[in-house]
Amino acid sequence: MIRFECDYNQGCHPLILEKMQKTNFEQTVGYGEDEYCENARALIKAACGMNDIDVHFLVGGTQANVTIISSVLKGYQGVISPDTGHINVHETGAVEATGHKVLALPNIDGKITAMQVQEYITAHYEDENACHTVQPAMVYISFPTESGTLYSKAELEALYEVCRANDVCLFIDGARLGYGLAAFNNDLSLRDICKNSDIFYIGGTKVGALFGEAVVITNDLYKKDFRYNIKRHGGMLAKGRLLGIQFETLFTDDLYFRISKNAIDKAMKLKDAFEQLGYELLNDSYTNQQFVFLSDEQCAKLKEKYVFSYWGEFNGKKAYRFCTSWATTDEQLDALIFDLKNYQ
Repeated sequence: MIRFECDYNQGCHPLILEKMQKTNFEQTVGYGEDEYCENARALIKAACGMNDIDVHFLVGGTQANVTIISSVLKGYQGVISPDTGHINVHETGAVEATGHKVLALPNIDGKITAMQVQEYITAHYEDENACHTVQPAMVYISFPTESGTLYSKAELEALYEVCRANDVCLFIDGARLGYGLAAFNNDLSLRDICKNSDIFYIGGTKVGALFGEAVVITNDLYKKDFRYNIKRHGGMLAKGRLLGIQFETLFTDDLYFRISKNAIDKAMKLKDAFEQLGYELLNDSYTNQQFVFLSDEQCAKLKEKYVFSYWGEFNGKKAYRFCTSWATTDEQLDALIFDLKNYQ
């Protein structure tokens, strides 16, 4: 079977394994205070163009989301999210389990707008019963979104302006950050992400690492005692150098960005094939997630050789998601496209 259901179904880039093997018997201090983690932090700071940021390494996306959100919010506060946001629909109530409500807003192509956020916040504070409801104190977005779409620089700047005006933290889930930055219609840089958010993370699990996310805190308000929250949520890896080695490797010679481009190149080749062969796409995604409508017969035939994900039913038609990744090969994609031609 050839798997297109997600972007984390393979191991890691060979250079990471090589570095782990080479350093396997070295003795280092634990808990992310080793030289590899320090060097990875320095490389990430250089890529972000900011030295006054804090960088922490966690194992996975849900762990990062829960740790970040619970560290920022007080007990009576909640986090605004698109209704399609990962924390709202795909994390088994992990955020709510910390005592913080996810305040879901209707998505527009997977996104929420600055106007939506401002209207929600304004409505909360104009309500004479405001203190009886959850206070919005954070905005959560994903880049790219769960729908494969991107925030433009103008959209992100507008969101951040609203957040700052209302003393609300803007947090960006960057589980697929590399793929968003590599998309040819993207106008945001990593430095722009830094300048227009309070906290974000650089996804490794889905972009070439065995596991791991690099949390970047840009706002001084949220830096203090963050390591306490990492430990409290079970995220302080004793063998922390395993995370440092991976991000040190990924941020050496732009490896992270180069392998992200492979996923985008393959996704655009698949998108072109869908369109040329007459398949209908759910949306106009330029990232590594492509969403297509398939008949039951087409789906059954393709599932004989490929693994992909059911996404939902829209106007009586079933949509499916195909993901490419940093490791997707031409051979894998060519095989899929060949069969798509036969199952038109």
